[in-house]
Amino acid sequence: MDISRDEQRVLHALAQGGRIAAIKNGRGKIIDFEFFNHDGWLMNGLTPLIFNKLKARKAIRSQAGQPYRITRRALKLARSQVDNR
Repeated sequence: MDISRDEQRVLHALAQGGRIAAIKNGRGKIIDFEFFNHDGWLMNGLTPLIFNKLKARKAIRSQAGQPYRITRRALKLARSQVDNR
């Protein structure tokens, strides 16, 4: 399965220990995201379109209300690189 360059960039950051915190409204609907790298720095590059694509491909998931993390399936999707920082 092919993934875009932007999706690849997000998956690499998540594979290194990053996370996606979903900001929800009063009804529980996701209205915004905060994308953090493994050092805790806020990153840009995650759009609602990319988030929905990764979620539909089951590349990210949230468990028990925790931030979204990369799945084992997505680790296979992310092409390895020597230094992907």
